[in-house]
Amino acid sequence: MDLSRGVVAVVETGAKGPREQGSEPLVVILLGPTGSGKTALSLALAECFNGEIVSCDSVAVYLGMELGTAKPTREERARVPHHLIDVAEPNEPFTAGAYSRSARAALREIAVREHLPIVTGGTGLYLRALTEGLFAGPARQEDLRARLRRSVERHGDDWLHRLLRKLDAATAERIHANEVCLAARRPMSTILDNGAVARDPLTGFKLLRIGLNPPREALYTRLNQRCAAMFAAGLVEETRELLERYGPVKALDSLGYRQARAVLDGRLSVDDAIKAAQQGHRNYAKRQMTWFRREPEVHWIERFGDETETAREAVDLVQEALAAAR
Repeated sequence: MDLSRGVVAVVETGAKGPREQGSEPLVVILLGPTGSGKTALSLALAECFNGEIVSCDSVAVYLGMELGTAKPTREERARVPHHLIDVAEPNEPFTAGAYSRSARAALREIAVREHLPIVTGGTGLYLRALTEGLFAGPARQEDLRARLRRSVERHGDDWLHRLLRKLDAATAERIHANEVCLAARRPMSTILDNGAVARDPLTGFKLLRIGLNPPREALYTRLNQRCAAMFAAGLVEETRELLERYGPVKALDSLGYRQARAVLDGRLSVDDAIKAAQQGHRNYAKRQMTWFRREPEVHWIERFGDETETAREAVDLVQEALAAAR
């Protein structure tokens, strides 16, 4: 759905820029669970406000991973400039720190062009790294990561989060599963809550956070349909080609690709893989909302991002923020 046609009259397009000289440039952050319509809304806002989109998705950064990522189509990417999509090979780890550095550079470049940066995506850790910076955590431990991946294969997708709840319940309430508390040999919550922890928050920008929180059952219906469509479009074959080129890299443990690999390994039928992927996406959406509800000063919209009224409400919020920044 091309929402921009319905809202473009609300603003004067082709303006010289979204801010006056000397003021802090505005950054719009669109957040919400997977399937909530962030892409459609980001395109509408970008076309209304002379914007550029900065993806905030830990899987969309990888080349060749198309069907399982729900990244913007090539046609959508041709409509407005996009950043941080297809910037790494699947066998190249792209950490939250690497994302933060690249995304901050993109924001500065967009601001210099006097365009409106629009950050959109569902990876909460990437967003937190961008806006708040990262604490000095333990180094990567590949042997530990490999053991955890094997445990996930044996015990199911939610095993890491169940383990995290046992080891560090406070952190489990805030984030989905990770291995930091294991590598650091102490609960991650004690590290995050330590006032001495050094962070590098984003400065020099005014942030406007807009969140999408559509009705839960309608969201789950969309996610179920989208998962089925991914498999129908050839997700298993895409996964086969990626495995042949890169091997069983960590990027292929992500939702959808993990279930497609199970089909290729003979562990799941296609129908069972679709059901598992659907359940995984529904669980992921729940965890995303738990994370995003802790983001500060979010303007929540209780609809999907591809609805005309959502676009109109978001346009009003951006206009108000731009006026306040001048």
